[in-house]
Amino acid sequence: MSDLLECAPGFRADQLAGFRIGVTSDRRSADLIDALARRGATVIHAPTLRMANAVSDDPVIADTRAIIEARPDVLLATTAYGVRRWFEVADAAGLGEELVDALAETAILVRGPKARGGIRAAGLNDVGMSAEETTESLIDEVLATRPSGLTVAVQLHGFLNPSQLDRLRDAHDRVLTVEPYRWIEPDETDERVDRLIESACSGGLDCITFTSAPAVHALFAAAEARGRLEDLTDAMCGPVVAAAVGPVTAAPLISAGIEPIQPERFRMGALIRLVCEHLESERVLRLDTRHGPLELRGSVVDVGERRVALAPVALMILRALVQARGSVVARDRLTSALPGTDDEHALEVALSRLRQTLAVPGLIATVVKRGYRIDV
Repeated sequence: MSDLLECAPGFRADQLAGFRIGVTSDRRSADLIDALARRGATVIHAPTLRMANAVSDDPVIADTRAIIEARPDVLLATTAYGVRRWFEVADAAGLGEELVDALAETAILVRGPKARGGIRAAGLNDVGMSAEETTESLIDEVLATRPSGLTVAVQLHGFLNPSQLDRLRDAHDRVLTVEPYRWIEPDETDERVDRLIESACSGGLDCITFTSAPAVHALFAAAEARGRLEDLTDAMCGPVVAAAVGPVTAAPLISAGIEPIQPERFRMGALIRLVCEHLESERVLRLDTRHGPLELRGSVVDVGERRVALAPVALMILRALVQARGSVVARDRLTSALPGTDDEHALEVALSRLRQTLAVPGLIATVVKRGYRIDV
């Protein structure tokens, strides 16, 4: 929770009021959800991948024995959780002291400060950190600064392109790995990912947060399997903000043509702060009208002395009208944006309901034979 504290300055309980945010992470999701909810957001939690320990620790123990025997020249430590769990399994198997002893003279390189903390908690010290806090840049560091022909151990962190390990194998005599945990897809009976995709595609979300690249890939795969990948991509290129914790997480989004927001510091707290600031500064629509100020934030509108929650169709219509800032929005444009229909009568019904919900007579004006406008 320590990195969440950097969000404390300027905290307001209504900062994200009206905004609907999807959270795709599994591990530490409670911290993220709580931080967003305390700021007023409605949060949809749909972990696209789950972090799972092995059904049996036997493979981890076998890999640990191999690393102890090899006494590697270099160890790449990639995640604090992975390091911590690795040493916990080793201790439970009676191998903890042997593992520490085998790594005492090893040049340990860490992916980031959290992995460094895990190594130091085990009673060891590292000799350096990756330049970009990625496993790929750790491997770059080894290949650039270490002589060939070494024994290299790698603590895997759930997802790594096999080609990265091949780079190490091409340069060194022996490459050993240990995988203290792995990523798995949610149970087939878990419908939360379905709801997240549908909400994003139908105007029910304002932002989706991502804390790992595998979670992005998994969401895209789930959307493709449901025939909604194009719709999801379009949504995240438009009304739905994609927020990534750092460049590695952002990479698959950028490859899909999506421009995510990402903090300068690759930390959960920095991500939360950025989401708050971005939604407040870029996704709150304000307009002075003849009937008083109007503020549209997420799924709610402040008009007069009232705050009104809007259904997705009403929200879509009002957002288009507010963005036009008093100019006429053509009927066919609004009709074409209605989900599942292009019937003008459906538009008339939706507008009638929106006017009743807003309860401000004359705020939405009809321009005969042309369309509709906000009365500014």
